[in-house]
Amino acid sequence: MIEPLLDTVVSAEEAQLETSLRPRVLTDFVGQPRLKDSLGVALQAAKKRHEPLDHVLLYGPPGLGKTTLAHIISHEQGGNIHVTSGPALTRAGDLAALLTNLEEGDVLFIDEIHRLSKVVEETLYSGMEDQRLDLVLGKGPAARTVSIELKPFTLVGATTRYGALSGPLRSRFGIINKLEYYSPKDLTTVLSRSAKILKIKLDPSATDSLAQRARGTPRIANRLLRRARDTAEIRYHGHLGLEAVTETLKLLEIDALGLDASDRDLLTHIIKHHRGGPVGIETLASALSEDVGTIEEVYEPYLIQQGLLTRTKQGRVVTSLAYTHLKLSHS
Repeated sequence: MIEPLLDTVVSAEEAQLETSLRPRVLTDFVGQPRLKDSLGVALQAAKKRHEPLDHVLLYGPPGLGKTTLAHIISHEQGGNIHVTSGPALTRAGDLAALLTNLEEGDVLFIDEIHRLSKVVEETLYSGMEDQRLDLVLGKGPAARTVSIELKPFTLVGATTRYGALSGPLRSRFGIINKLEYYSPKDLTTVLSRSAKILKIKLDPSATDSLAQRARGTPRIANRLLRRARDTAEIRYHGHLGLEAVTETLKLLEIDALGLDASDRDLLTHIIKHHRGGPVGIETLASALSEDVGTIEEVYEPYLIQQGLLTRTKQGRVVTSLAYTHLKLSHS
């Protein structure tokens, strides 16, 4: 089965390219106008007070710019960024090592923050609220609490599952923003900027075609651009026009709505084996040999946004639009 675009394992070179395409200042960040406005005001106010920005929580589907915004916040307030993820912080000591190494104005970016263990999350509370770290050393009657003062810092948390965060953790963020899918117009701007950085001559028709099939996601748009560049170099003498893009999309099995083979497999399975649904998420994950998290965080958001799939109390249901798109009839 073809892997979903968002889950593709990338090489070190690909990762470096992805990083080089990220804007470093907020004015260069494309899309998300409401988020940019509110975040811009907060950054300016924090600079005026000579304070680090309040803690920021960013949520939304993968690939929309949460990591990029964390780097922008770090650059804008002149600090360094320290990157980790929820699953990587297994003990309170792991968190303590990070927090005590932060300098004033630094950013601690925790990706997948909804996956923090309870003990690490509770240790984080005092650091966020009081810029103090309370640690319990030892066990039993000999246990004692040590309090460590922290330098003022900004925590940026990112999650694809806002509802999975505990209420106490959510309440400690002063700035909470949701990232929305990008319009094709915004994605053409992203692609044009990326093409300029990568020194690719991109035809307008090719740009539009890539933008339409990038699932509203800048990360996917940039990945498709790099794959189209490969096709253009090998088969079209370096000319990245509509023909090169069309061939690339065919090779990747991406259709007019931006669905890949895995998306279509999911919809087709529900139609053929469950009469269009409803079907439970556990049953669906087992049949497709995927974990529930991948289906909920990678597949479903875009399929739901496109009106191809709905969630009900009974399970997932395919819509009439999906039948039409897949050219399948109701049984």
